[in-house]
Amino acid sequence: MADGKEILLAKLRTGAEMNGREQFRLTMYLAFPSIMAQLSMCLMSYIDAAMVGRLGSEEAAAIGLVSTSTWILGSFCYANSSGFSVQIAHRCGARDFRGAAGIFRQGLASVLAASVLLSLLGISLSGALPGWLGGSSEILEDASAYFRIYSMFLPAYQLAVFCQGSLVASGNTKIPGITSMSMCVLDVIFNYLFIFRLGMGVPGAAIGTGLSMLCAGLFLLAYIFASSRELGGHRLMTEEDRAEPLRPCSRREIFTNAFGISWPLWLQNLVSRGAYIAATVIVAPLGTIAIAANSFAIIAEGFCYLPGYGMQDAATALIGQSLGAGRKKTARSFARITIASGAAMMTFLAVLMWLFAYEIMGMMSHDPEVIELGAKCLRIEAWAELLYGVSIVAYGCCVGAGDTLLPSLINLLSMWVIRLGLALILIPHMGLLGYWTAMAVELGIKGVIFAVRIRGDRWMHTRLTEGRETA
Repeated sequence: MADGKEILLAKLRTGAEMNGREQFRLTMYLAFPSIMAQLSMCLMSYIDAAMVGRLGSEEAAAIGLVSTSTWILGSFCYANSSGFSVQIAHRCGARDFRGAAGIFRQGLASVLAASVLLSLLGISLSGALPGWLGGSSEILEDASAYFRIYSMFLPAYQLAVFCQGSLVASGNTKIPGITSMSMCVLDVIFNYLFIFRLGMGVPGAAIGTGLSMLCAGLFLLAYIFASSRELGGHRLMTEEDRAEPLRPCSRREIFTNAFGISWPLWLQNLVSRGAYIAATVIVAPLGTIAIAANSFAIIAEGFCYLPGYGMQDAATALIGQSLGAGRKKTARSFARITIASGAAMMTFLAVLMWLFAYEIMGMMSHDPEVIELGAKCLRIEAWAELLYGVSIVAYGCCVGAGDTLLPSLINLLSMWVIRLGLALILIPHMGLLGYWTAMAVELGIKGVIFAVRIRGDRWMHTRLTEGRETA
């Protein structure tokens, strides 16, 4: 018997009428497992920081120094996956499940090949990168080792991200959520083994995280190919598929669409994450305490915006499937529900973050100076979380429609012009608190811009929706 989520997804795909309550229920069905997945990823960062933080501030600063660079590589993996997962959502919305399965197969080889190239790039840069970022001599070796090992495991991360994104796009968020939580447990086990039992310190943290991602990626891949229910009910490698592969024109269409979705995300990633690296360079001269406090505060804040990113996943899937089914009004309704829900959840957690800022920092560091500075940063950022939530979920709505160029431009311009511009003015007078003040202002302005964007209709008119009735 079909469960509630499957019944509601079937109504969405077949054009059956859905009231507001049913739309909200479907949103929560998809969002909750995604939020749990986001929680697990945030916990993995927290676990690395907390375990390494017990070794000392220098070890924590080594990871913090290269964390923005690892984000760049990871975000490229997300962008690669989005080019295909958005198409999967549209095919599932149109009930073309065989087409969705074909897109998965085409995308798998492509994203893995791209991740190998990214891995080789990261390994080649690992020796010089910490020095370029302005790290002090005592943390260079550990920072270089962490980044090199992380880069080696990048194909494993790409595999996990691609499989998770494909399942979420098809409406399955339960298995990715469970897998992410399991990955978190494995991270604790592997980190304890490599950091403490084998005495490998910072490199051990990278190995532990990498192995947990590898296990998750392999499990999800095996699950998708073994299950006859996934990606809308079409087994990915049936005899029919082997005997009748996708036509060349279909492949060209898939890759053309994938490139059209992904290249703005690549550009955004390169430029906006480059801004994070620039911020690291700005913060690094403030000293080891500031680097450690900044790193820990970023991780702690991650707990605040994890509902936003969970809702973003749900929004991408729901908007994609609604537009794939030719239901423009339903897509707009889901956009309102997901944005409002994500912003409300993040605001609630922001209040808790403000109230317990010192306790949160105290769980990651024993250094009183790090705790004091990090807690002040968290209390500044708490004021920006509501509008930050709007921007996060609204961005997911745009991606679900295949609208990635303008949202990417909004993200990168706000980072470089508003955040870094203000930071350069404020840091000489306020130190690390100046950077966090600039970040809070930038996030608020960006949230307003995205809210205005979503109120219009142009974000729903893209290459993927051309020729479809959007009633």
